[in-house]
Amino acid sequence: MSLLEFARGPALAFALTVFVVGTLWRLIGILRLPRHADLSPARAGAPSPLVAALRANLRAMWPRPEFRARTLHVVLNGYAFHVGLALVVFGYAPHIAFVERLTGLAWPALPDPVMYVAAALTIVSLLLALAMRLNDPVRRRIASADDHISWALTMLPMFTGMAVATEPSAALLARDHVVFGTPLAVHLLSVELLLIWFPFGKLMHGVLFAFSRGATGVRFSHRGVRP
Repeated sequence: MSLLEFARGPALAFALTVFVVGTLWRLIGILRLPRHADLSPARAGAPSPLVAALRANLRAMWPRPEFRARTLHVVLNGYAFHVGLALVVFGYAPHIAFVERLTGLAWPALPDPVMYVAAALTIVSLLLALAMRLNDPVRRRIASADDHISWALTMLPMFTGMAVATEPSAALLARDHVVFGTPLAVHLLSVELLLIWFPFGKLMHGVLFAFSRGATGVRFSHRGVRP
């Protein structure tokens, strides 16, 4: 079995299993935590829990005016990273073909130049995030090994993916065989490492953020605090 066959076969199956089972395990475990009943009456005019949760999620997408001057660059860099990463993952033609082979689902791809810009934007935003963490004494002090591992495992697929994208996507998809098997295998293995780490590190915030923000919004709205 070649390295590419291993990456496309057993390694991929194992990574996807850990990702799905681990994510469900974390999510179900958190949702099953016991809740203490709030016996106090809701303040007059308090919205329903669903509305309060939605408001809190929407409100958290942009900094408050009081903190905007100091945090706007962090928020914008976060948006640059997440939008760029989403475009690369879901808009690049070979990625769509990969998903189609696994699930049968497909959708139109974005042009290659858009993908190159999105990939560059994602890499630059990751480097800026690391620089802000290392240069700020507070962020540097509270950063844990989880932060650095999650950063590295997010950067690695971007780096190895750019190394594989040596030709237009149409040319890559037109071939009936893989020319650069080892670089592609390394890229797949880096993605699989990310999938395995996802449920157990801080990357899990990609699933949990809506629940945590919603719970805070419900609690505050019940007390008459506007999110």
